[in-house]
Amino acid sequence: MSSETEKENKPSSSGENIGPDGAAVLTADKHFGAAAFQAKYALRDAFAGTITGAMAIPLSIGIAMMSDYPIKVGLATVVFASFIGWIFAWFRPGNYIGSPGIAAGLAPALALGVATFGIENMAFCIFLTAVMQAVCWHFNWQKYLLVAVPVYLVEGLLAGIGLKIFLRFFQFTYEIPEESVTEDFWNDARIQMAIISAVGFGVFIYLFSKFKDIQPAIPYFALIIGGAVVAQFITVPMIYVEDVDLTLRLPIPTDFTITMMILMILFCAMLATIDVIEQVMSNAAIEKIDPLKRKCNSNNSLLAIWIANLGSSFFGGMTNLDGLAKSTTNRLAGAYTKFSLVFIGSVVGFFMMNTEYLEFLPKFALAAIMMFSGYKMIAGLVHVTHYGPYAMMLALLTGMLVFQLGIFEGLMIALIIHAVIHYMVYTKHDNMPGRDVIKRYFENLKRDSGNLQ
Repeated sequence: MSSETEKENKPSSSGENIGPDGAAVLTADKHFGAAAFQAKYALRDAFAGTITGAMAIPLSIGIAMMSDYPIKVGLATVVFASFIGWIFAWFRPGNYIGSPGIAAGLAPALALGVATFGIENMAFCIFLTAVMQAVCWHFNWQKYLLVAVPVYLVEGLLAGIGLKIFLRFFQFTYEIPEESVTEDFWNDARIQMAIISAVGFGVFIYLFSKFKDIQPAIPYFALIIGGAVVAQFITVPMIYVEDVDLTLRLPIPTDFTITMMILMILFCAMLATIDVIEQVMSNAAIEKIDPLKRKCNSNNSLLAIWIANLGSSFFGGMTNLDGLAKSTTNRLAGAYTKFSLVFIGSVVGFFMMNTEYLEFLPKFALAAIMMFSGYKMIAGLVHVTHYGPYAMMLALLTGMLVFQLGIFEGLMIALIIHAVIHYMVYTKHDNMPGRDVIKRYFENLKRDSGNLQ
């Protein structure tokens, strides 16, 4: 091979081939094979995708409900994001086994958007979010985010969101049909419902602890099937799926003012930032559980995310990212490539088009799944202990602020507190001029980001 050819197509440290203009022209690692499909793993991927798709349905239903979005729209977002993720895995893979879909961490933010701007304007918000993420992808700004926003602060934010999710779905554990309501709150029907919910949640936790490292989808299947069986003998509240029309339309805002547009821009900036940070964190975890230990490229993941977000805005869809719960299930079910996404999208798509089957899911079963998801987000604070007492205190404060005030307000206040503390330490303790403190921050930001993809 000539030196000119080598220059035109040399491998990068991340396994990409870089063209003469610096652009990646081939991202699949030749040593491990293609990311989108490999014949030797096809059956494994098909099985894993089917299992993960079935497990993704109750999670997606709960997240859509938490986001105040129609369930059918949430499922449509998962289907669309799955196929977009598979298509882009052919030439720009971000990871090899990640499963995209709507994220629990963004649910309260989307619900805030619905309450503030109305569901009719959320398509424009998702469109604007995608545009911001496209700019972030183009300039590869994602590598700065976890440096500018400390990971322990993000863990605190997710813990606050997790608490919101836990409490939101906790009420399902004692909800009873309207005809069973009496003047006494704790009547026989409600006590019975609480007992059923407690048993269901306990069985779910037991099965998850037993099978989490083997096949984490088992507790989800057991809870769903068991709940459906119980519902045949005992009257319990069931999930209701509104049959909304999924039609293509331009994401154009309606009845907006200048003030509302400014708030939308700020809201979308927050949404885009959280979405990107969660994806970067998910990629770090997905890389660790990859069966072949392949490297993730977070900027390539961001490409698939913003394309999927942009597309979903045309049918009123939600934001997406590679969720860790679904990705872990996908890996443990046997997935080796993104071909599994074809089956995830197909399974979820079947129930999206046949929503009547979803109404066999009792609310108490969904509550157990979502409460567990909220608990896992809160438990992420354990990771913060490695960063020391200051990080833990800031994470706890962030969680409380997010829970009490909201995601945007809580995050901004926590960032300001973090900045003020560091500024005071450097100026008062180290006697460093304020200008040098700011200069040092940006120098460290640039230096530290060099270690990130």
